[in-house]
Amino acid sequence: MSRIGKNPVEIPNGVTVGIEGQKISAKGKLGERSVTLMDEVEISREDNMIWVKPRSASKRAGQMWGTGRTMVNNLVTGVSEGFTRNLEINGVGYRAQVQGNDLVLQLGYSHEVRFPVPEGLKIACPEQTKISISGADKQKVGQAAAEIRGYRPPEPYKGKGIRYEDEYILRKEGKKK
Repeated sequence: MSRIGKNPVEIPNGVTVGIEGQKISAKGKLGERSVTLMDEVEISREDNMIWVKPRSASKRAGQMWGTGRTMVNNLVTGVSEGFTRNLEINGVGYRAQVQGNDLVLQLGYSHEVRFPVPEGLKIACPEQTKISISGADKQKVGQAAAEIRGYRPPEPYKGKGIRYEDEYILRKEGKKK
């Protein structure tokens, strides 16, 4: 039995949810999104709760139960609160800034790296060494953060590079004389 799937998704105030077969759509202050769930689960709504239940006792239905519930929760949370991923830049001369619709990164290469801001996301640089990515789609926010981090992942000796705000870099000792 899915521990995640058996919990209902609560609909916060200001969010309207529509269910049509396997497609669920939500509209809130941060926009409108929809997701189509797998055939192995069924969706029902009672008052301000959305329940996801498996259609059968098969292994696949059990797997999709928790996945479907998480997708519905991310959909509702995304249009009401949104998701944010913060990155930090460590290194001498490493910095970031937003120019127009591009994030411009200077990461020690002979050229600057330009990252076009994906549609539906907002990228802000409150400081030269901090990047904040926010949006309604959790997958897009995480993907953009992973792509930006991929330009210069943190290295284990000095910790230089781009890392997630909550990431811990396991440091190594340098070579000895």
